[in-house]
Amino acid sequence: MTLLRFGPDALQASRFAVSPLAETLSEITLLRQAWDRRVTGPRVEAFGRWLTAGPFVGGLLRLVTATKYLPDFVAIPPPGGLTGSLADELAAMRAIDDPAARAMLAEAQRFAWTSDGITWAEVDGITRRTADVFTDLWAQFVEPDWQRRRAVMERDIRHRAGVIAVSGWRHALEGMAPGVQWVGHDAIQFSTQNYADRHIGSDGLVFVPHTGLSGQWTCESPSRIAFVYPAKGALAADSRGDGGVARLLGRGRASVVAELRMSATPSQLAVVLGVSLGTVSAHLAALREAGVVTTRRSGRAVYYELTPVGDELARLVTADGGAGPVGPAAAEAGR
Repeated sequence: MTLLRFGPDALQASRFAVSPLAETLSEITLLRQAWDRRVTGPRVEAFGRWLTAGPFVGGLLRLVTATKYLPDFVAIPPPGGLTGSLADELAAMRAIDDPAARAMLAEAQRFAWTSDGITWAEVDGITRRTADVFTDLWAQFVEPDWQRRRAVMERDIRHRAGVIAVSGWRHALEGMAPGVQWVGHDAIQFSTQNYADRHIGSDGLVFVPHTGLSGQWTCESPSRIAFVYPAKGALAADSRGDGGVARLLGRGRASVVAELRMSATPSQLAVVLGVSLGTVSAHLAALREAGVVTTRRSGRAVYYELTPVGDELARLVTADGGAGPVGPAAAEAGR
């Protein structure tokens, strides 16, 4: 197994962050998987055109979406916090010179399950070109939906921060990613495969959610390490269908029930589902009257969460395909 080992002060310094770069990498990996499965749809077809856009662009995208070991200049640890920008991450990417970038690509090639080699990297300005590619990928595939994606990630962070405050870090890792768990008193099992352990120093570990359905990886620099994981609640946004329970409830209310597997405010639900606050409030009022949801106050915010009846209803909704997308956020790759 592969462990993330914490030094004496590392856990206290650990924190959460949002990373536009990690979210872009997550999205293009999802699109690559859909492309390989011959899923149809405008987003997948648009990504397919990127795969054949030229030797450098196509070679880069085919490698980073099909390797167990990402090049370090693509997996940049974010600075931490919820206000990081893509520009800051790409500036760190551009600072890496060509010899170092080629060595990183060669290592990624060793662990790729499909690749055409890296002869396409025999060019000047590898990381500058890569930053330009990711800028355009972000603009096409992520930025138009960034508000909803960010809301999903921030909900995950707030949820885990609340768990830490009550129960500590050990419980905050529950359900974070398959196989991720505490080992002993000072290490997290990151992978069941045998790679070198990572040692977390006094800068702590940065936990970074993404909205993909699966996938976890580490981002490393000489002084910082980040762990990227699927945000809790991401499945609810992408696994809804047209099952019988959803038709009985109505797709809108079924969507709210599915999302409330993690508590949320009405405003958060409106952003995640891509509908108006008035629509969400009407669904919540009906569900509360039926005993499906209840409320709790945290500061000035009012959070809605499922009752035991709601938990069972959510299980039925998601088991039969769920609630069907109600806004513009559905991705063809997830259908």
